[in-house]
This record gives sequence, C-alpha cells and structure tokens, in this order.
Amino acid sequence: MSQGPLSGLKVLEFAGIGPGPFCGMLLSDLGADVVRIDRKGGGRGSKTDITSRGRRSVAMDLKSPAAVEACLKLMETADAVFEGFRPGVMERLGLGPEVALKRNPKLVYGRMTGWGQTGPYANAAGHDMNYIAISGALGAIGTAEKPIPPLNLVGDFGGGALYLAFGLLAGVIHARSSGQGQVIDCAMSDGAASLMSMFYGFKAAGAWTETRRSNLLDGGAHFYDTYQCADGEWIAIGSIEPQFYALLLEKTGITDPAFKAQMDRTQWPALREKLAVAIAGKTRDEWCDIMAGTDVCFGPVLSLEEAPKHAHNVARQTFVEIDGVIQPAPAPRFSATPGAIAGPPPAIGAHNRAALEGWGFSAADIGALEAGGAL
Repeated sequence: MSQGPLSGLKVLEFAGIGPGPFCGMLLSDLGADVVRIDRKGGGRGSKTDITSRGRRSVAMDLKSPAAVEACLKLMETADAVFEGFRPGVMERLGLGPEVALKRNPKLVYGRMTGWGQTGPYANAAGHDMNYIAISGALGAIGTAEKPIPPLNLVGDFGGGALYLAFGLLAGVIHARSSGQGQVIDCAMSDGAASLMSMFYGFKAAGAWTETRRSNLLDGGAHFYDTYQCADGEWIAIGSIEPQFYALLLEKTGITDPAFKAQMDRTQWPALREKLAVAIAGKTRDEWCDIMAGTDVCFGPVLSLEEAPKHAHNVARQTFVEIDGVIQPAPAPRFSATPGAIAGPPPAIGAHNRAALEGWGFSAADIGALEAGGAL
C-alpha cells in the first residue's frame, strides 16, 4: 500500500529516459500510484535503475490499436499522464492530448522535452548540455578557460523533472477545483532559464560579470571555493557573510591583513592562492575536526562511495539500501504523511495484470489484450 502526501493520486507514465523516470520516481516516493507503460520486448529492467523504482510496469505494443485503446482507458481514470517523446510522437500513436482530454476533461497531460513543443529547435535532438547552453547556465559554469557541464543536474533533473512534477501537481490542484484539465509544456531549456533567475537579477544589478570564476558564487571569490588538502582530498568553503569569514580566518590561523579586503574582487586571485597554501597544510580529516559543524560554512567534498557513510547522512537516513543497491531516500520529508519507496525498479511488464486490474480492467479485458498481442 502506497503512503505519502500524494497517496491516491493516479499517474500514467510513458517510459522514457533521463528526466521522465526521475519525475516518476519523485511522485511515487511521495505516494502516487504510478503505472508505467513500457515498450513490449524492451528488456527486463535492473535493480540499479534507481530512478525507475516504485512503480508498476505494463508492457504494451503501442502499434496495436487495442493497446492504444487500453492506454486511453487508463487515461480516463488517471489524474495525470506524462511523456517525454519529441513533439508529434504521441499524436501519431493516437495518444495525444487532444484525444486524451476528450476522454477525460480533468486530465493533466505533461509533456517533457528539451526544447519545448514550439520554437525553432522543437524537433531537434539534444541532451542536457545543449538545453542549458541556451539558458545562460552552461556559460556561467566551469573554469575560466571553458564551460563545464554540471553533470545533467541543471537541465534533465532540475530544469526538467522537478518542473514537470511541479507543473503536474499544480495542474491537478487546478483540475480538482475547476474540473478543467490542461497540457503542461515542460521544456528543459525553459526550466534551466528559470533556475537562473537570481543570476539574471545579479547581472541586471551590475553584480555579475560574464567571465567565469570572477563572481561571488562561481568560484571567483576565495571564500567560496573548493581547496585541496594535504592528503589530496578536497573541502568546500562558503564563508560569505562577514562573521563566517572572520571565523574562517580564525580556524585557518590566518592573520594576514590582506584578507580584510574580503569583497575587493581585484584581490581575490591573490587571496585564493594564500588560502590554498593554508588549507594544503592539513588533511581533509584534520579540517573536518576543526571546521565541521561550525559557522565557517564548511563541508568535505565526498565521493559517491563516501557520501552515504557520512555521519550527517547516516543520522538522517539520507540513503537507503534496497536489494544491495545504495540509493537516496525519498525527499523532501513530511511530518504527517512521510513518503516511502514503493518498491524496487520493476521488470518490464511485471505488473501487466495487477496494474490493469487495479485501474479497472476486467479479467476479460486483460485476456483479450494478451490474446491479441497488445500486452
């Protein structure tokens, strides 16, 4: 039985890659009943496919009219549906929003793409890096020499999956109060631009330059950067506020009067070199002993292997282990309706009968789909 603040919400997911599965995971972790339509014959699934956890898989041949009709029937009782194909694909399958909303006027239909449903790039292929490139985000991240992709966190997951989940839930709230469903056009390029709002504000105020590593939050400031320790490991320092900066100088034993010019950008490169020398004098563990838990604004830079074992993450149970796979626990946390991982990543088609029965299909309906090769 699902639990969490979204318990009772019915979501139909058309399997895709990247941000789509992550959106489905987020909704499932918070209690939504997410049924995923997988491609028939599309593999068996894997326990390491973490973003596929917590939903039921129905494998269908969407070239079959019977399968298309079954999907439309599922949409009739769904609160929301989402897909991540290029514009026009769902229409060609007979599963586009116009058809779906006729069957269920309250349906919220989410469309996840990199470029959006309209615009000159709408039908072009792309990946996270391309989408965040036109938002201004990629150009602001990296070394002085070149932009560097910040994994695929800004486009796929931040500007994509999170905005899709937010949009779907906002649409459901509106549908429940008005009876009116709608289409959510979620473009990763739009989401990445939205995530850059504060920095566009900084630029308008004259507080942000277009040169990477010359600004307050891009590693330009000596007090907001990463530093290598004596053992080759790294720590992150974020001592922006004056009282935190003063504590940083105290903890590092720095008395050089040049550091009083904290906000003098012309001094940042020289001060970074001096701070780097001080940090390099001790190991990461030694700096943890000195700074961890203080107001320096400090954190050790951990690997994927180390992070789940960190004392803070252990205390908060930030990571869990399922079937031998370490993975992040559901977030955020709710006091009255805590979320939970509904189950491991499913094998493709593992819930053909159970999921369809749970959403109102009769045994005869399911038998006919199986007999016709639609399932």
